[in-house]
Amino acid sequence: MNEGEVFHEKQRLELCAIHALNNVLQERVFTKETADDICKRLAPQCVVNPHRSVLGTGNYDVNVIMAALQSRELAAVWWDKRRTVQSLCMSKVHGFILNVPSRVSLGIVSLPLRRRHWLAVRQVNGQYYNLDSKLKNPVCIGGEAELRTFLSEQLSQDVAEMLLVVRREVEEDGSWLNSDDLKK
Repeated sequence: MNEGEVFHEKQRLELCAIHALNNVLQERVFTKETADDICKRLAPQCVVNPHRSVLGTGNYDVNVIMAALQSRELAAVWWDKRRTVQSLCMSKVHGFILNVPSRVSLGIVSLPLRRRHWLAVRQVNGQYYNLDSKLKNPVCIGGEAELRTFLSEQLSQDVAEMLLVVRREVEEDGSWLNSDDLKK
């Protein structure tokens, strides 16, 4: 499969959480409006919603991602970075959503600021792709071995976090982890 056949939303405003969700699902399911509705459900009494930017430009938090995935019969499992990515049972993982540090820029000028950015990684037709919405096109990572290397490199950043996107029953039975690692 070539990169032109892989669904890939590009960055708009601070909507990287929405783009990561849609990219990991490989279809446009969520919009700013649906994410804002989730925020209202999560904090119905709040005048200033803690799950998004006060400016209304997005910047949704992990609670919005988790609720969105639940609405699709999926779950987000926080990855414990003390584990090695070798312990992942890749066949049980639908995709990955990472939260990584990102540079802030105005046009071509890069500012000395760091923000947080959500990005998706997903297997499409046997190949794993980096579906970061800040990329012009999806980037083919390769097979499982290359994916494990990519994830290890991403997680080596102190503040990087990873969510495993799995079916609910996989979350419940813990089968996203190799059976050898379940005993530890």
